[in-house]
Amino acid sequence: RGGAVLADSAQITDNDSCMTISGQPHEVSGPTMRLTSYTDYTLRTLMYLAMHPEQLVTIQDIVSLHDISKNHLTKVVHQLGLSGLIETVRGRNGGIRLAKPADQIVIGDVIRMAESDFDMAECFQADSSQCAYARACHLKGVLHQATQAYLAVLDKVTLADITGANSANNPTGQPVTISLDLLTKKTTS
Repeated sequence: RGGAVLADSAQITDNDSCMTISGQPHEVSGPTMRLTSYTDYTLRTLMYLAMHPEQLVTIQDIVSLHDISKNHLTKVVHQLGLSGLIETVRGRNGGIRLAKPADQIVIGDVIRMAESDFDMAECFQADSSQCAYARACHLKGVLHQATQAYLAVLDKVTLADITGANSANNPTGQPVTISLDLLTKKTTS
């Protein structure tokens, strides 16, 4: 699957937390960058919490929805708590919730927190690179610029942008249509 845009709007739905276009799964072609499962689960957790702002959510709620490992998600939730993005409430009626409004959680920051590294090639690790071209190659610089451009786009998007949660236009956090033009305008401005 790849990253081509097929329509002018996308919709995030609570039941599957995946992007759809015109009511259909977002079919794309061409290569894409892939996030780790850890980052994927981090984003899914934050999205779920943003769509349920008035309640404490359990790890089991998210595990059941996405059919993912409870142990893996527990590690994600622990890190989200340490990072200050979520609050955890212990006890029989405990759970988790966002620690701040969704419009204050920047997706670029979340990705940086969750991803272990952004080294796209061996040459990014100068001390261990075995590449014979390392001294004269300009690929490292190009890949670094591409990574920075990728993160720059994500730095312009909040959790509220991708879920519609905590916004004046959608106070209930119900599924929301997101204009892909929004991302283009933010990127070019």
